[in-house]
Amino acid sequence: MTLFRVAALLIMCGIALSAVGKSATPQNSATKQAAKPDDIPKSIAESVSGTLQFAEGNFLGLAEAMPEDKYSYVPKVGKFDGVRSFGEQVKHVACAQFAFFNEFESKKPPDDCEKGGHDPAKSKAELIKYLKDSFDYSNRVLATLTANNSLDRVEGRYAGPNTKLGISVIAVWHITDHYGQLVEYLRLNGIVPPFTQKYGVKVR
Repeated sequence: MTLFRVAALLIMCGIALSAVGKSATPQNSATKQAAKPDDIPKSIAESVSGTLQFAEGNFLGLAEAMPEDKYSYVPKVGKFDGVRSFGEQVKHVACAQFAFFNEFESKKPPDDCEKGGHDPAKSKAELIKYLKDSFDYSNRVLATLTANNSLDRVEGRYAGPNTKLGISVIAVWHITDHYGQLVEYLRLNGIVPPFTQKYGVKVR
C-alpha cells in the first residue's frame, strides 16, 4: 500500500496544481483579469474526472494504434521475461478500472485482474470494447463522488483500504503507469504514440 499511497498523494498534488495552472495565464498586473467561472472544475468529481478522461483517451489511443497482429507482442530487447503482452496489458487495465470502481461502490471486484480478469475478450476489437466499457463505467461511478462521501472508507484487495477519493486517484495513476509501459511497446514497433503525433512533442 505504501507505493499506492505515495502515488495517490503525487497525483492529488498534480490535480491541484493543474487546477491552479488553468486558472492563471501569464499576464502583467495591468492586464490581469479575473478567472472565468468555467475555467476550473465545479466539483470534486470534476477535479478528478478531467485527469482521468485525459489518461483514458491517451491509453485508448495506444490501444487503437497498435496493429492487431502485434497484440501478442512482448519486447525481446532487455529484461522482459514474464511480462504481459500488449493485449494482456490492455486487458489488465480494463479489468483494473472495473475493480477500482467496484470497490468504490462497495461491490466485489474481479479476483484475477493481474491476469486480465475473467472477461473472454481476446481480439483487438473485443479488447478495445472491454477497455471502453471499463472507462464508461469508471466515469459513471466517479460522477457520484462528492465532498460529503469523498472520505468514505473503501475496502478491497485493489489499493484498499482507501477512500472513495483515494481509489479514484489510484485509477488515474494506474492507467498512466501502464501507458508509460505501452509507449515503449509501440516505439519498438516503429509507431509514434498518437498523443506525441498530435502535439508534435519533441525531445529537447
